Amino acid sequence: MSTTSLTTCFLMVLCVHLNPLALARDESQFIYNGFRGANNLHLDGSAKIFPNGLLQLTNNSGQQTGRTFYKFPIRFKPDTLSFSTHFVFAIVPKRKDIGLNGIAFAISPSMDFRQAVGSQYFGLLNVSNNGLASNHLLAIELDTLMNAEFNDTDGNHVGIDVNSLRSNVSASAMYYSSNEGINKRLDLKSGNPIQVWIDYDEVENQLNVTLAPMKSMKPEKPLLSTQINLSTILSDYVYVGFSGATGSIEGGAHYVLGWSFNKSGKAQNLQLSELPSLPHQRKPREKPGIEITVSLIAVSTMLIILIMGFLFLYFVRMKKYEEVHEDWEEEYGPHRFRYKDLYKATKGFVDEELLGAGGFGKVYRGVLPSSKEELAVKKVSHDSKQGMREFVSEIASMGRLRHRNLVKLLGYSRRRGELILVYDYMPNGSLDKYLFGSERQSLSWTQRYRIIRGVASGLLYLHEESEQVVLHRDVKASNVLLDADMNGRLGDFGLARLYDHGANPETTHVVGTIGYLAPELTRIGKATTSTDVFAFGAFMLEVACGRRPIEPQRLPEEIVLVDWVLENWNKGTILRTVDPKLGGDYLKEEMELVLKLGLLCSHSKTATRPSMRQVVQYLGGDALFPEILHEVTSIGVLYMGNETSAGFGLSFPSSIQKSSIGSMASSESILTSGR
Repeated sequence: MSTTSLTTCFLMVLCVHLNPLALARDESQFIYNGFRGANNLHLDGSAKIFPNGLLQLTNNSGQQTGRTFYKFPIRFKPDTLSFSTHFVFAIVPKRKDIGLNGIAFAISPSMDFRQAVGSQYFGLLNVSNNGLASNHLLAIELDTLMNAEFNDTDGNHVGIDVNSLRSNVSASAMYYSSNEGINKRLDLKSGNPIQVWIDYDEVENQLNVTLAPMKSMKPEKPLLSTQINLSTILSDYVYVGFSGATGSIEGGAHYVLGWSFNKSGKAQNLQLSELPSLPHQRKPREKPGIEITVSLIAVSTMLIILIMGFLFLYFVRMKKYEEVHEDWEEEYGPHRFRYKDLYKATKGFVDEELLGAGGFGKVYRGVLPSSKEELAVKKVSHDSKQGMREFVSEIASMGRLRHRNLVKLLGYSRRRGELILVYDYMPNGSLDKYLFGSERQSLSWTQRYRIIRGVASGLLYLHEESEQVVLHRDVKASNVLLDADMNGRLGDFGLARLYDHGANPETTHVVGTIGYLAPELTRIGKATTSTDVFAFGAFMLEVACGRRPIEPQRLPEEIVLVDWVLENWNKGTILRTVDPKLGGDYLKEEMELVLKLGLLCSHSKTATRPSMRQVVQYLGGDALFPEILHEVTSIGVLYMGNETSAGFGLSFPSSIQKSSIGSMASSESILTSGR
């Protein structure tokens, strides 16, 4: 009997030695009504637990990543894969108008995320391993930014991700109200706690995700419900937890207030009344206006002279900061900057802070003394008083446009005869300096293709997804700015409508730049979304070819870019037009797509050009590029100045006189009412 016991003990020790995971705690369920004293959690990055039990993943700083995982592996296979979890989270933005990356609940084979990056990758993956089946990762993302790279639904969505940040299924954040029988919107970055339930049924292979506000019961209907076989995705042993990340802007903080998990049944309900409270959000204190009290005591003529001299000097100084302010502007107050603050931010609009000059005026770099926030400040000439109220209303409307690939208009200020627009500062300047300038490094094809897709996404937003149709009217490389992450952002949208206020209604302005103007625009002077598509076609060609649409110093057959690309396409040598600075380092399929799509967008017939939604689908691989170029090559002519070239069925504009090359008087964009 003694010998048998010794043998049994020896075999148990040997089994544990051969399988290290046998030492893992097999706790199939746990609950945290607050995280005070939670010693069985693994905190990584910026994650920490406050004394009141509140779990913070990230703080208000930029480029932060924080993770919290249950430190013991949970056995999923060959046991049942069914699980249930209930947690409460909050995303508290530093400013309501600034989006920030969201938070994700993750099931991972490891807690080692040293190769992961923050920002849009949530601190879980990176650009190299995103989409690999070897990740064995399931994540439920709660995201507050729309990322074109991952085909996000919008800037306030929930997604189910498998091995990739491109969601298998996603939807705008909502919850089902049983009383009203409808789905109601949830703002993920409202700063208020939000409940989440995630339930997986192994028998039905059904994964449900449900959301609700803090004080609501679990809704009857989930927000997301999809069929998925986790047995082919997850590892035998997994870790469960959360990851959150911020981008380059100091956007806000991510919190988890409570968490319940059950591997073998329904997760316990959290005791909401016991959850810790969020930190008090202090509102920025407004500085009181300048109050100057002058007491004049007429004691002697000399004293009066001294006081008058003081007042004279004071008013001379105030004249420097004089601005026009009318009572009706109070309704646009949040969008208005004090001229004095902008004057100091730009050091008096000195040439040393000059970033460039466009059709409307000069642009300066500025730094607000109070917040140290960098700005781009544009001075626009506007002498007419007629329509000024509509003028300022347009600025307020433009300020409400939100897209990651648009340069954000922050506000305005105005003086007599002068309007000042304030934008987000783009540290890497305009795209044309990288394409055509010699002082900056050349962009890789990966960067260029991402910029093209980003600008296309921004232009689609202006045409179809904003409250009103916004026509840009001057899409070109110099109007595309690059942020800190080298993402392309389209600037100078909406300004043509501002230019038109107070203008002579009988005058037609031809807006834009030679080489980007659609032929119908020069005939009738009416801009449409199709004229923007034409300009975008020229933009794609200049990014791919590394040259401007018209360069008179080149060989005659190469002066007009679209003609040169088309001629090489006819010869089967279209890749001969690619920017030589790329050194052949590009994907042939992507390059040919951009060049051919640029030709299609540059078609002289508006009906043949694609819409921006189609362009985005072609570039994203969500739609096949039409073979129209191959179907009509045997009919029609190509107009080449005063000559014709038979045997080609597409007509592209190439009749630009060499002596008239240059820029039109530009009013860079237009906002039209309605759709």
